[in-house]
Amino acid sequence: MVLPIIAYGDPVLRKVSADIDKDYPYLEELIQNMYDTMYDSNGVGLAAPQIGKDIRLFVVDCSPFAEDEDDKEYKKVLEKFKKVFINPKKIETFGEEWKFSEGCLSIPNIHEEVSRPESITLEYYDENWVKHTETFSDLPSRVIQHEYDHLEGKLFIDYISSFKKKLISNKLKNISKGNISVHYKMKFPS
Repeated sequence: MVLPIIAYGDPVLRKVSADIDKDYPYLEELIQNMYDTMYDSNGVGLAAPQIGKDIRLFVVDCSPFAEDEDDKEYKKVLEKFKKVFINPKKIETFGEEWKFSEGCLSIPNIHEEVSRPESITLEYYDENWVKHTETFSDLPSRVIQHEYDHLEGKLFIDYISSFKKKLISNKLKNISKGNISVHYKMKFPS
């Protein structure tokens, strides 16, 4: 089931999310709904706060990035990169920082260059409650860092200069007031 995406300005996007346990109600259904919602809105990642739940859960599918990739081996990596992250804990980020134009389903029609480290090591549970400690690099790392930030109450616009924030301030106000047109369902702050 496709759920509405929570728009910028809603307090849930600024909360630090809580861990869940194996008995979290309807978790399997929630994960499927998150994938459905992400695909419906043409996203590559979706965190639970973006559907109004302040829990430590996000889903990622990097396959859309594969379309623009020339390196055949890396293209295969991206095509297969689909994961569920439950209760993730960042162990470390490392490597050279690189810029990439990021956007967010909760902040539609705004894209800004954001610098992030090349790699991240996370401890997390998958959808079968198997614990992993894994290092991710390049585009998967970037998507994971973006979604992980949602669980910490951070947004990609927190990484841009105050000058750039001023330039987009009217757009942000319009998003929070619902004065925006998108092709997917959104829920605006009341």
